[in-house]
Amino acid sequence: MSNGPAGHVARSTVRPHPETCGRARIRTFLRTADGVAIDSVYDPGAAVYDRSASAPATPPDISRTACRGPVFVVAHGFTGDVDRPHVRRVAARLARYGAVVTFSFRGHGRSGGRSTVGDKEVLDLAAAVEWARGLGHARVVTVGFSMGGSVVLRHAALHPGTADAVVSVSAPARWYYRGTAPMRRLHWLVTRPAGRLVGRYGFRTRIHHRDWDPVPLSPVQAAARIAPAPLLVVHGDRDGYFPLDHPRMLAEAAGEHGELWVEQGMGHAENAAADALLDRIGAWALGRPGSGAAS
Repeated sequence: MSNGPAGHVARSTVRPHPETCGRARIRTFLRTADGVAIDSVYDPGAAVYDRSASAPATPPDISRTACRGPVFVVAHGFTGDVDRPHVRRVAARLARYGAVVTFSFRGHGRSGGRSTVGDKEVLDLAAAVEWARGLGHARVVTVGFSMGGSVVLRHAALHPGTADAVVSVSAPARWYYRGTAPMRRLHWLVTRPAGRLVGRYGFRTRIHHRDWDPVPLSPVQAAARIAPAPLLVVHGDRDGYFPLDHPRMLAEAAGEHGELWVEQGMGHAENAAADALLDRIGAWALGRPGSGAAS
């Protein structure tokens, strides 16, 4: 459970040349700073280039223009993994706006280790972000859902400068929240031996039995430390897990570098994120200053 040397992120087991950017799909295992193998997928996505009337009639070099676009590193919610249909749908939609890296957090799917429900998962995201940059992309946008939404916040705060923009969807603002029935069920799943058995065999999620020690930086504390990177906070007004005071706290903590979208009729996390919302998130990322959209 050690973090390893401060600020260190272990290298991927595969180190493609930067020319890989925009050309081929890759699936591999990354190695985190604390030695956990993380199942990861790179999808080159569609090229991002100028389609205006002034653009040349000759099609652009797809590999070069794709590298100018951002790479979205997607952090799934608790009990998700890289092969879940809702994660693949998010990846396919964001691939319209740039390349996409998806991965399974520790304890999820084919990744090693056990889930710490948002604590050591920052190391998993750090390894995926470093891999994305190593593939040749100049700009990285982290996009997290629910537990993954808290992880992208803490990653940006603890590893400043590694994410150029951050999108946090359906995330909590504070730890140990039990104010809704779904969160009370989740706490049973995580804290009780019987719950962890259900997690392992019912949700393919292996959960660590130890309590946090120390308690990690809270999402709202992290949101205050992300600047100057822009932060987009997205939350549904029908989220059954976290009420609207959570996203409002996150956006307020981010100050002028934060933006809040409250989505009418939206529930929780990836399953509730409509294609139209994912399109808006992709467009938001392209519209950030220096976000990598081709000139």
